[in-house]
Amino acid sequence: MSYTIMAKNLSLQFRDNQILKDITFEVENGEIFGLLGPSGAGKTTLIKILTGQLQQDDGYAELLGKDTRKLSTLERKQIGTMMDNFGLYDRLSVYDNLSFYSDIYHISRSAINELLKSIGLYEGRNTAVSKLSKGMKNRLSLARALMNNNKVLFLDEPTAGLDPVTTREIHETLEKQKEKGMTIFLTTHNMFEAESLCDHIVLLSKGSIIENGRPTDICKKYNHLNKLRVTLENGETILLENSSASAMMMKEYLEKNRIEAVHSTEPTLETVFMELTGRGLDSYE
Repeated sequence: MSYTIMAKNLSLQFRDNQILKDITFEVENGEIFGLLGPSGAGKTTLIKILTGQLQQDDGYAELLGKDTRKLSTLERKQIGTMMDNFGLYDRLSVYDNLSFYSDIYHISRSAINELLKSIGLYEGRNTAVSKLSKGMKNRLSLARALMNNNKVLFLDEPTAGLDPVTTREIHETLEKQKEKGMTIFLTTHNMFEAESLCDHIVLLSKGSIIENGRPTDICKKYNHLNKLRVTLENGETILLENSSASAMMMKEYLEKNRIEAVHSTEPTLETVFMELTGRGLDSYE
């Protein structure tokens, strides 16, 4: 199996603060990988190490087969990054922002309009960045990150604070890039985003990995209750064992048409995180 990203025993300390501790994981080629944790968990710092912007104190990190401390200019051009609208120029229009980067990357400007159409910004191409909404700025940041037909894309909280429609559109764009073979490394504290979008995730808390795997596998691992929550027509809610032992009772409720709704009680990533840490994914450390 080949990997786009590898981290082994990564650690970083700033003064007395242990930012990252013994981080180990792999990201397969062509997958969407999620780094999930609250603000302050160390997610952005880890991205900076993986993209060669910071150097770790201990351990090893590899990107596209190369030590991240020794990335060449050519290798850096194969990396796209989207980090809090970094690199956008407020006085320039949407189109001129991308034109600026097309010149840097030696890419034909003819591709800009198609990119803007794919990201839903074509109609606002002549608008100054300073006049864009947060959602439109996020789309422009993503468009800039996609300009170079990169092999790997790093996204730091790409949908934070966005409305559901814009979030869904960004997710659709990312899934299309995955279909083209791009590897996507996503940080988020949005558990729904991670569950619906990511092939593989790491749960990070206070700079340490507390769980690692596919979202569905992690949720199954912590399914201690394994109950059925049955809401009756009178509003009463009862919990039944999710097993054959409850079959007769369910049959009776169904025959009497008493059931309003049935839900299983398998955990979400949010509830798993709370079980492991005692706090939610949107908590600040």
